Amino acid sequence: MKIIMLGAPGAGKGTQAKKIAEKYGIPHISTGDIFRANIKNGTELGKKAKTYMDQGALVPDELVVDLVVDRVGQEDAKNGYVLDGFPRTIPQAEALDKALAAINDKVDYAINVEVPDENIINRMSGRRACVDCGGTYHIKYNPTKVEGVCDACGGKLILRDDDKPETVKNRLSVYHEQTQPLIDYYSKQGILKEVDGTVDMEEVFNAITAILG
Repeated sequence: MKIIMLGAPGAGKGTQAKKIAEKYGIPHISTGDIFRANIKNGTELGKKAKTYMDQGALVPDELVVDLVVDRVGQEDAKNGYVLDGFPRTIPQAEALDKALAAINDKVDYAINVEVPDENIINRMSGRRACVDCGGTYHIKYNPTKVEGVCDACGGKLILRDDDKPETVKNRLSVYHEQTQPLIDYYSKQGILKEVDGTVDMEEVFNAITAILG
């Protein structure tokens, strides 16, 4: 069961990817985690990625695809995996398909968690992060016991810059421009499945498991 999660930033696809991984006993693979693991372990691919990241440059598509294919080829992914945050663009999706085909593999499902922009802006502007332990909360959906204070460590909560409405709008416009076309791409392949991401988290998960069986 090889799954790609699609959805705008803040649509909750990361949360759902973790739940899928847990239920089906397959790894949840995010590109950020792959980068960190390879850099930490000092692999050849990790060293290459680090040179770009140290310059604040984007890691080239070919290198990202190499890292992802290397990761999905590992023992724990033999029964499947959930890819979260990749691919982000059509060239990445094409490169991934090509690389997987070379090892006689392919993606089974692309699941799009559909949430309107205005919901995402409201949702993200309600998020709060602890400055000390990094714990995340939401003033409406997951509030702390004491307003502005982290339940876990008592640290101060802040609205992160990347959760501010103007930043979220920018991130959404980049998403619509670059990543939205993936929905058509996977739709043409016949593997796209859409779920309503505006409902309760458990309902979203139930809709996904109904698709996956």
